[in-house]
Amino acid sequence: MDASVIDRLAQASVIVVGDVLLDRFIEGTVGRVSPEAPVPVVDHASERHRLGGAANVAANLLVYGARVTMVGVTGDDAPARELERLCASFNRLDARLIADPDRPTTVKTRFLSGWQQLLRVDNETTHPLSEPIADALVAATTDALPRSDALVLSDYDKGVFERSTIRRLIDAAREAGVPVVVDPKKIEPAAFSGAALFKPNALELARFTGLAIDSDAGAEAACRQIIDTVDIGAVLVTRGASGMTLVERQSPAVHVRAETRRVFDVSGAGDTAAATLAAALATRLPLPDAIRIANAASGIAVGKPGPATVEPRELKQALGLETAANVLSGKDVSDRIAAWRDQGLVVGFTNGCFDLLHRGHLYSLEQAARRVDRLIVGVNTDASATRLKGPDRPVQDLETRAAVLAALRFVDLVVPFDTDTPAELIDRVQPDILFKGSDYQDKEVVGSSVVNARGGRVELIPLLPGYSTTDTIGRLRRS
Repeated sequence: MDASVIDRLAQASVIVVGDVLLDRFIEGTVGRVSPEAPVPVVDHASERHRLGGAANVAANLLVYGARVTMVGVTGDDAPARELERLCASFNRLDARLIADPDRPTTVKTRFLSGWQQLLRVDNETTHPLSEPIADALVAATTDALPRSDALVLSDYDKGVFERSTIRRLIDAAREAGVPVVVDPKKIEPAAFSGAALFKPNALELARFTGLAIDSDAGAEAACRQIIDTVDIGAVLVTRGASGMTLVERQSPAVHVRAETRRVFDVSGAGDTAAATLAAALATRLPLPDAIRIANAASGIAVGKPGPATVEPRELKQALGLETAANVLSGKDVSDRIAAWRDQGLVVGFTNGCFDLLHRGHLYSLEQAARRVDRLIVGVNTDASATRLKGPDRPVQDLETRAAVLAALRFVDLVVPFDTDTPAELIDRVQPDILFKGSDYQDKEVVGSSVVNARGGRVELIPLLPGYSTTDTIGRLRRS
C-alpha cells in the first residue's frame, strides 16, 4: 500500500442516509458547587455546533475530499436551520434534509468543563417516520444513486430506518449496482439482506448472535453466523482495543490489531470507520486493505476530543506512508487553513518560544486544543527568540523546538515567525480563537483586534503554577 491509495479516497462519491442530528457543545469553567444542590456551577464561556450522527459520517467523507449526498430528516425548527447552515459550509456536500413538522430535530447537548463532560441532554423522538416522509427519503436517495459509488446506512435508532424503508433502499442500490455499507444499531441483520458490508461493534454483534466476542475466534464465529444465515457480502466487527475482524464469504478471517495510542474520546469513531470503509469500497479497494485504513482512521479519531474527523495526511502518517509534515510556512500554511475552513472547522492560535518544553506548556496547549477543532502554534525563530529573551537564548534551535511541538497530539500545525510579535502571522491565519496565558489578564493581547473584527474571540488559558522555562534554565545553570 502506498500514499496514492489514501489520495484515491477523494475520488469517491458516496450517499449517506440515516439519523442526522446536531451536536451542541456548551463550554465553561467550574469554580464552585451550587448552594441549591450538590452540583457544579458552570460559568458559560462558549457554545459551538457540529454535524452529528449520520451527518458526522458525511463530515468524515468530506475531509477525505469525497463528494457526498446526505439524506436525512429534521424537524421544522431552529436546530434544523443550524444544520442547514453547517451543511452549506461544505462545497462538496449535497444535503437533502427533509423537514418533518411532527418531530423535532435531534439535538445532543453536552455541557463541558474543558473537555470533561458534565452532562448530556438529548432532545429527540424515536417514533418511525410517517409514510410520506419515508417515501421522500427513499426518493431522494434513489435519485442520487446513478451518480454514486457507495451507499451508507447510518442508524442511530432515531426512527429513520424501518424494515420496509431499509428494504426499498437496498433494493434500489442493488439495482443501480451500488454497494451498501451498514452501520447498525438495534435492527437485526436479516433486515439488511443484500448489503455488501455489515459493520456492528462488539456489543451489537453479541446481541445479534448471542455469542461472546471475547477473542479472535469468538469474533469470527459470530461474523460467520451472520454470513451463513443472511445474504450479506461481509461482516466487519469493530472490537475497540482489540481491533477489527473481517469475515467475507468463502475467505479466511482477517484480524487487524488496534493502533496503540491514548484514547481521548471514543464518540464518533464508528462514524469515522464507516466513512472510511465506504470511501474505500467506492474506489474499489480490496476489503482487507479497506479495513486496515479504517482501523488506522479509528485509532486517530479516538485520540481527539468529541466526534472527530481524520485528514488524509494523518492517515498517511499513521500507516507509515508519509512522515509528519506539521511544520509549515508561507503558502502551505494558507492552503492548510483554507482546507480547514472548507470543512467548517474552528481554528485556534497561540504562540511562544517554547525553548524547553515543560509540563506547564503541555497543560496550556492541551487546554487550548480542547476548545477548537484545529490548533496552530506560532513559534519564534532563533533570531526572534534571542531578541526577546537575550543573547544566551534560545537553548534549543528552531528545528528542534518546532519538531517537538509538531509531535504533540494536540498540536495540528506549527508555524515559525521571525518578528518580535505574532501580529503579522495572526493577520494571515485569521483564527477563530486566539489563546494567551492567564497572566495576560488586563493586558492587551497582540492580534486581538484582528480576531475580534472577524467575530472571533480571545481566551485566556489558566497557567499551571510553578513551571517556567527561565527558572528551569536558571536551575540547570546553578547545578
